[in-house]
Amino acid sequence: MANESRREFLASSLGGLGWSVVAAAAPGLRAALPMSKAPSGRYNVLFIAVDDLRPQTRCYGVEKMVTPSLDALAASGTLFNRAYCQQAVCSPSRTSLLTGRRPDTTRIYDLQTHFRNYLPDVVTLPQYFKQRGYYTAGFSKIYHGGLNDPLSWSVPWWRPKGPGYLKPETIEAMRAQRARLRAEGKLQPTKVLARDPKTGAVLKVSRPRYRVRGPSWEDPDVPDDALPDGKTANQAISVLRNVGDRRFFLAVGFLKPHLPFVAPKRYYGLYPKDRITLADNPFPPKDCPPMALHNSGELRAYSDIPAKGKISDEKALELIRGYYAATSYVDAQIGRVVRELDRLGLRRNTVIVVWGDHGWQLGEHGLWCKHTNFEVAARAPLICSSPGQRAPGRKTDALVEFVDIYPALCELCDLPVPEGLEGFSFAPLMDTPDRPWKKAAFSQYPRGGYMGYSIRTDRYRYTEWAKCGEKPAGAELYDHQVDPNENVNLAYRPENRELTARLSGMLRAGWRAALPPGRG
Repeated sequence: MANESRREFLASSLGGLGWSVVAAAAPGLRAALPMSKAPSGRYNVLFIAVDDLRPQTRCYGVEKMVTPSLDALAASGTLFNRAYCQQAVCSPSRTSLLTGRRPDTTRIYDLQTHFRNYLPDVVTLPQYFKQRGYYTAGFSKIYHGGLNDPLSWSVPWWRPKGPGYLKPETIEAMRAQRARLRAEGKLQPTKVLARDPKTGAVLKVSRPRYRVRGPSWEDPDVPDDALPDGKTANQAISVLRNVGDRRFFLAVGFLKPHLPFVAPKRYYGLYPKDRITLADNPFPPKDCPPMALHNSGELRAYSDIPAKGKISDEKALELIRGYYAATSYVDAQIGRVVRELDRLGLRRNTVIVVWGDHGWQLGEHGLWCKHTNFEVAARAPLICSSPGQRAPGRKTDALVEFVDIYPALCELCDLPVPEGLEGFSFAPLMDTPDRPWKKAAFSQYPRGGYMGYSIRTDRYRYTEWAKCGEKPAGAELYDHQVDPNENVNLAYRPENRELTARLSGMLRAGWRAALPPGRG
């Protein structure tokens, strides 16, 4: 049965339009697309964001995964094997990527604050393309939920409508939970605390204390477009069919595999229960400072997860299976959009970039979700395909960062790279994947008044935890040559004093000192 499901999935993903029927374009859609000045860029951009996707695909070497769409894209483009976000949580990571600035410049470390609260005049990546004559459109989650940026888009941002759960028993349980919280006076809506006086955009929202949550996973027997990501693929396809000869920058955001792991039942069938295994290292690293860890609070908000204590092995296996199923579901939606680009003859003049906003812990170190500086949270998938690239289908182990995406897309489209960006274009790696590159990639994460600053070099990950203006209160050093899972912290061992000092110096020297030879 499992093999049959797998064959059916592959057949529908690699040919035709898959299970979902693409919705007809809305009447007048073509007329609604605005005309603009002649674009100065050479290529279109299909910019695909995937929420909470770690490098859990076959093209990244995970053979048990069924991800033919991403695998095909990697086979025609460049797979960046060591790409790192700047902060492993949604809004700070997306803000950093879309502004081309690092978190200490954007000052965005949480999920409630818009970057224009601190950088009102910053020009975002899609906004920059819009200023150069591109039609720019955003679908579903590009910026963090509730913090859209109207200046980025030629037309109003679009998001899918419809419930995130579909099983009647789940919907009823959530209705009862909502009624109870309302009766107890605990159900308070998110409040808008500040708006941009010019655009009306939300700049600050409150943090709700209580939320109505269903279970951590669900497998409804429904077609793909019964769920939000299928609807998003439909909308992106409709716009592609009606964009005409306009130069475009389409930002298509997919919600899965973010919690809850809701995906059509057929995707769960790709991963039989008896073939799911637990993480090899469900324990904290030896000698790890406590501020490097967390209690997996995001996961514990769901109704089937205990508020504290160990996640049972049975539940952990369910979660891992759900994450895999949700990954294959979103892979199929990406495939539908890319195949339509091909069918319309647009692929030959379109740059495609797919990125997950950060990694995700599936029980490694006893942790779930993101919110750390560990490799499994900071490393994320990045695949880019560009017309005319000279090394298609190659992987690169060069260290790249998400702040590099902004200047890279400018270079690939023959647009000047604007001043003020804090990344470095990876476009040369798409022609010469093995060329000398950065000495380190930089990430950070705040916790309990501490900021953890982390660098990933070719061999090591080194992290320092400190409060502002104080000496480091904790450090981590992991040797990826002998300990790729980061299970033993070597920072406090006397024999590593010189190495630790050298890596600390690199961390403090900052990203400019780590640029490719001759580019610093």
